[in-house]
Amino acid sequence: MIRYGDVITDSIVDGPGIRVVTFLQGCPRRCEGCHNPSLLPREGGQEITERELAKMLLKKLTPKHAGLTFSGGDPLMQWEKLLNVISFIRKRKPGVNIWVYTGYTFEEVKDLPVMELIDVLVDGPFIIKEKDISLVFRGSRNQRIIDVSKSLESGEIREFFLEKNVVNS
Repeated sequence: MIRYGDVITDSIVDGPGIRVVTFLQGCPRRCEGCHNPSLLPREGGQEITERELAKMLLKKLTPKHAGLTFSGGDPLMQWEKLLNVISFIRKRKPGVNIWVYTGYTFEEVKDLPVMELIDVLVDGPFIIKEKDISLVFRGSRNQRIIDVSKSLESGEIREFFLEKNVVNS
């Protein structure tokens, strides 16, 4: 069973294009200025099987969507369950673009099996002293937007850079 707080189908701030975003429940951090404080408690939200969540997300994906994003809370707090959800989705829709937001750094989570299924990781805790509203898809300057497959392949961080004109595929 996985815990989630909400699913939205029209986000334009959680990755490129219009995205389906799942907000997973629970976060071990208490970052000052947290964007989603209601998602901090582990026991909040709704509990559902990983397969049910994956099926729900697949039904919500339409041709207008550029991909899926998992946010929170912190999705990697439930990484084993997230692995099951993403594996189910990848078997049915292998090319779907998947982003994950986490307060952990890439260095802390790079060896988790779920990382091999994630396209882009936005890593690092939100730090209010580094808050910058001009940043795209992140809240503070310490956070990085990482191309996971290139980083795992090369053994060093490869940041993900957006094209100026992102078009939904």
